[in-house]
Amino acid sequence: MKLSFLDELYTTPGPIAGAYLDTSRDIDDPDKAVALRWRHLRDNLAEQGTDDATVEVMAEAVGTDGDVPGRHGRALFAAHGQIVLDEKLPQPPARDTAHLSEIPDAMPLAVQHAPDIPYVVVDLSREGEGVALDVVARLQAGRWPMSRVAREPRLERLTTADQWHEGAARLAQELEDLVHRNGAEVIVLGAAAGQPWERGVLLNRMPHALRERTVMVPRGEGQPTADTGRALLEDEVGDLLTQRLNVRDRMHLDMYQAQRARHPAESEGVAGAVAALQRGQAQALLVNRPAEPTRRLWGGAKPTHIARSADELWVFGAPSVREAPAESALIRAVVGTGAELVVVPREELPLNDGVGVLLRYTTAP
Repeated sequence: MKLSFLDELYTTPGPIAGAYLDTSRDIDDPDKAVALRWRHLRDNLAEQGTDDATVEVMAEAVGTDGDVPGRHGRALFAAHGQIVLDEKLPQPPARDTAHLSEIPDAMPLAVQHAPDIPYVVVDLSREGEGVALDVVARLQAGRWPMSRVAREPRLERLTTADQWHEGAARLAQELEDLVHRNGAEVIVLGAAAGQPWERGVLLNRMPHALRERTVMVPRGEGQPTADTGRALLEDEVGDLLTQRLNVRDRMHLDMYQAQRARHPAESEGVAGAVAALQRGQAQALLVNRPAEPTRRLWGGAKPTHIARSADELWVFGAPSVREAPAESALIRAVVGTGAELVVVPREELPLNDGVGVLLRYTTAP
């Protein structure tokens, strides 16, 4: 997973104030609940020495995601009275947190982007009956799981049932264009039980390359027409994609496993990851979820200034050093060296210290 969305976070002079906040709307009086949560974080930021202008600009941003229904969260980063990064989170944070640091706590935000799979949904339904029967197709592109809170527009196409063969051919062409524009790896084709004809006609008119990417999912009998403000077929897409990796991350994982078999000491654990990032040698950092208990590392002015002790950083000539949570220092080094992030479920591949590193090259055995 590429992390270019974090670039500005590391080009802004610190210190940077950050907050992770549950802004869910699935409770009674959510505005009051969010305001109370923010009050605690605001006090915490002030106690850590955050300047008033920065706290105020963050306060103005809190609560502006009221248009997103259901469970979700917010990640806010600001410095010197300006918002640096503001993202909605598909899941609320495990707990509300606030921090002021030279090395921002960006790993929780990055992890919420995973597995970052581009997809397209096609949902077919019937409206009317008899000679007035219509086939309705709804299409929506997205990147899972961020599509939960960052929706693309829905497209809707209506075709009379007796014209569905021609309508399906036109829809297949539109679908192919949408897949290519969005780089979709998966096409999720939904239809209610008892509606195999509409789905079969469309499949038969799709190019072979698209049929190979298509996964059919059942949808309940309820009306799918209402736009709830959430992603189209969100639950079905989540069941299908949540435990997957995108194509690029899967390639990195396969390469990593081959590398680890040959060079285990260089490939696994915090020590191996730090050594690779110091040299700009990391192609991708692998992290387990759930995460290991928080460790501490040391960082300097540059992304490659990362070490397990302050003395080690002085050897690298870092003019100033500071202690930081390991994940904060690691993700900064990943972004700063142009590496990528692969989030791997622990049950699929447990890693020492919950961390592994895929190298751009390896030293001779």
